[in-house]
Amino acid sequence: VLAGKANCPHYAKAELLADYLQANLPDFRVHKITQHPDKWEEWLQQVCERNGWEHQESPIIWRELLYRGGKGLLLGGVEDFLQYVQRYYGVSTAVSSEEMLDIAEENLQAHIEIEKEEEELRSLVNPLQIWITSASSPTCYQLIPLLASGEVFGLSTEISIHLLDASQFEEVLHGLALEAADLACPLLRSVGEHTEVAEAFAQADVVILLDDVLVNPEVQPLESCIREVGEICQVYAPLIEKNAKREVRVIASGRTFVNLKAMMMMTYGPSIKPENVIAVASSWESAATAMLARKLNLSAAEVKDVIVWGNISGCNYIDLSHGKAYGYDSGIRGPPDFPHPLLDVIPDREWIHSAVLSEQSSLRSRLSHCAGMLPAHAAATALTHWYQGSPPGGAISVGVLTKGQYGIPEGIVFSVPVRFHSGTWEVITELEMNEVTREALGRAAHELIQEKLVAMKEIQEMHPYGAD
Repeated sequence: VLAGKANCPHYAKAELLADYLQANLPDFRVHKITQHPDKWEEWLQQVCERNGWEHQESPIIWRELLYRGGKGLLLGGVEDFLQYVQRYYGVSTAVSSEEMLDIAEENLQAHIEIEKEEEELRSLVNPLQIWITSASSPTCYQLIPLLASGEVFGLSTEISIHLLDASQFEEVLHGLALEAADLACPLLRSVGEHTEVAEAFAQADVVILLDDVLVNPEVQPLESCIREVGEICQVYAPLIEKNAKREVRVIASGRTFVNLKAMMMMTYGPSIKPENVIAVASSWESAATAMLARKLNLSAAEVKDVIVWGNISGCNYIDLSHGKAYGYDSGIRGPPDFPHPLLDVIPDREWIHSAVLSEQSSLRSRLSHCAGMLPAHAAATALTHWYQGSPPGGAISVGVLTKGQYGIPEGIVFSVPVRFHSGTWEVITELEMNEVTREALGRAAHELIQEKLVAMKEIQEMHPYGAD
C-alpha cells in the first residue's frame, strides 16, 4: 500500500517502482492512496494511531496482512521501500528529480479531478436533513428506526439524522449514533451528534422539536413554564431561519405546551412559513382509536375518523361524533366497507365519559405514562401524511395556525382534522358541529388564548422596545 500527498515527488518515485513491480511480478499487487496536501497531516496521524505506527512524512508504505489475520507491516518511507525492493526482488530505479516533479504535478491534478467527480456524484444523492432536538429523550430513541425504515419519507429517499442536545448528554448522543449506524438501514446515510447550538439546523429539511418543560404548579407557576417554552423557541427559531432550508418543515411534539411551542416558533421565526409548522396530536388520536377498538373487539384499522380538537397537551376534546366502525357485528348487515357510527355501537355513555372524555379518563392516564413509543409513532405518522399524502378519504388531527374555521379564533395553534396532499395540508371544513363539540372547542380556545397572552406578555417584558 502506497499512501502520500498527491503532489509529493517522493510518492511519485515510489509509485513508478511499484507500478513496475506489479507489471512484472505475477503475485505483486499495489494499492495507492493519495490525499490532498491540506488533508495529509490529519490523515497520516489517524492511520498511525489506528495501527500503532510512528511515521511523519510522505509517503508511508506498508504491506497489508489483513487477509492473513494481522495488521499491516510498516515498511516506512520511500528510501525504506527502495531498500526493501532491492533486497527482496533485486530491482532498483533511477528517476530524475525533474521527472519526479512532473509526475507529482500530474498526480495532484488527477487527485483534484477525482475529488471533483466524487463531489458531483455525492451531490446527485441529496439526503433529507432531519434534525431532532432533545435527542437524548426516549422518544428520539424510538423515532430513529421509524424514520430510517423508508416508510415515512418513501423507499427511495435517503436521510441524514442530526441529534441535538446539551453537552451533558454527549455520551448518550454518541451511543444513539452508534446504535443507529448498526441498524444498517440502506436509506440512512449518516447520523450526526451536535451539542453546539450555534451550529444547529444546518441545511435542515425537517426539524422535530421534542423539548419539554416540567409542569408542576407546586414547584413553579404557569407563567414560569411558559417563559421557559419561550426561551427555548427564542433560541431555536432564529437559528432555523438562518441555517435551515427555506422550505423547512417544523414539527412540535412532546408532552407539554405542544401548541404553544408551534406558535412561538412562528413568533420568533417570522420567515418560517406558518403552513410549515405543525403540532402533533396523533398520540391522542391513535390511543383513543385503540381503546375504542378494544371495547368493540375490532382491530384498530376498523375504527376511523376519531378527531382531536384543541390544546393537544392541555384542554382537548376527543370527538367521536364523526367516528365510524367497520366490520362491526350487529343486526344491521352491509358490505365490508359499510360504516357504523361509533356512538351508535357504543351505547354506554358512562364508559365513553370515564374512559375517553373526562379530565380523569383512563385515556389521559395512559398517555401520561407513555415512555416514548407512542409519541415517536405519532410524529412519524404526521410526517408520513405530510410527505406521502393522506390515504384516500383519510385525515389526521394536527395543530395548525387557525384562520377562523369552525368559529375558532384566528391566530392560535389549534388541533383540527386536516388532509395532506402533495406536501401541503388543508383543514377539513365540511364537518357538522353539535352543541357539545362547540362548547368544548370554546373551552380549548380560551385556554390557548390565555397561554398566548401570557407568552406575549413575557415577550414584551424581555423586549420592551422591540416587541411587535
